[in-house]
Amino acid sequence: MIPIPQVDRTPRLVVEEPVLDANIERMAGAIVRHGGRALRPHFKTSKMVEVARRQIAAGATGMTCATAGELSALVDAGFTDLFWAHQPVGDGKVRAVIDLARRCDLRIALDSMAAAQPVSDAAEAAERTISWLLEIDTGLGRAGVLPADAVPVAQSLSNLPGLRFQGIFTHEGHLYQTRDVAERAAAGTALGETMAATADALRHAGLDCPTVSVGATPAAASAPFAQGVTEARPGTYVFNDDNQTFLGVATHEQCAVRVIARVVSRPRAGGAIIDAGLKAMSSDRSLRHDGFGTPAGYDRLAFDGAYEEHGLLTGPDADRLEVGDLVAIIPNHVCGAVNMWSSALVTRDGDIIDEWSIVGRH
Repeated sequence: MIPIPQVDRTPRLVVEEPVLDANIERMAGAIVRHGGRALRPHFKTSKMVEVARRQIAAGATGMTCATAGELSALVDAGFTDLFWAHQPVGDGKVRAVIDLARRCDLRIALDSMAAAQPVSDAAEAAERTISWLLEIDTGLGRAGVLPADAVPVAQSLSNLPGLRFQGIFTHEGHLYQTRDVAERAAAGTALGETMAATADALRHAGLDCPTVSVGATPAAASAPFAQGVTEARPGTYVFNDDNQTFLGVATHEQCAVRVIARVVSRPRAGGAIIDAGLKAMSSDRSLRHDGFGTPAGYDRLAFDGAYEEHGLLTGPDADRLEVGDLVAIIPNHVCGAVNMWSSALVTRDGDIIDEWSIVGRH
């Protein structure tokens, strides 16, 4: 079990450095050194520049971002190879595309003429060329075009001035719902093959398609290794969380992030109140239970109630707790939990060794 650091105030978000480094090396070994694919981790999980630097040092070619704030934070820190995996719709985002493209090698996501035309107009006015990837909906049902529609959409957008087509990408987040490990692996491979076939169709239509990118931690052991896939963009792996343990992707010992809370009240048998609630954990749902996180090191203790600044722990193991005790909570979904904080304590074997800022939260 990872030791609980003796923090002077609670709640606090902590990152256990050896677990973080092991997670980074494990994914780099699988994707970069074993599979020969490019690794472009998603920055939305950590939002910590120090983590991104470690990912690049381990072999990642660049970073993926969800927001203009994340992109700006990385550019300010000296990162130069970035992908904005979100349609930049709206005047402010279009201006951000042009500004960021002056400062780094930027690629953006597009999936329609309505999203592309304003970027094209702004790029032409600024005498810039913006690289873009076509988002493909491979089953999530979110943004993107269906594989069958990729060729006509890509052809239409490729005719716009100021834009350079660079390939296709998808987010296979729907595979979180596939609980069986073998079934998920097969689905990930099939999805990668669909992306490769879509890229072939684009090439056959006369469009160069150098990038074929997939991205989701639960499918990182399968989708990136389908023949024809060139890039993987997992994010959660860098920290892992309770949802990943439920899916069999990681163990609790491979979860690098915990929220350290303190017991502040023992009002009744079988229950304990901690000082971490919704504002410490976020309300991201769990695949395992109906609670707000999993207390580490307890078999019979549930975090099944939360207010803004209070959490309710219930179960037989609550009677082992006393007011003042520290409890480590593994988040359900670490990406949402990290975004609740402005900084994280960094620990090594339970000792606090540093504090890292969390950036690009808006």
